[in-house]
Amino acid sequence: MNTFTIEGWKKKPGAFSPTPINNLHFRINDHYHLLLEQAEESLLDSDKEDVMFAIDMETMELQLPRECGSLADCQLRVYLSQQSQRGQFHLVAHCAEDNSLVYSNAVMIDQLG
Repeated sequence: MNTFTIEGWKKKPGAFSPTPINNLHFRINDHYHLLLEQAEESLLDSDKEDVMFAIDMETMELQLPRECGSLADCQLRVYLSQQSQRGQFHLVAHCAEDNSLVYSNAVMIDQLG
């Protein structure tokens, strides 16, 4: 399993740009690792820009900064780097209170052990 503590961002509805939030902490288990690799392979063989799939926040051991509150949804987004065509992913969610977009910085899929 891979555990990440990574910078997060929050963008309120109608805001022009996101603001940094404290770090997001989550764990990618073997199941999600496999899904990420499959999504990367799928993107290499298609003309899609990205693939998103819902995650179970309990199995991700997701810990969010206090300013996020509870989440309405949570997904992993997989896309290909424009320079290297290698897969990257990041966490994407919406706050239940005000539907603000919350997301993490990207991580290379091949960084997962």
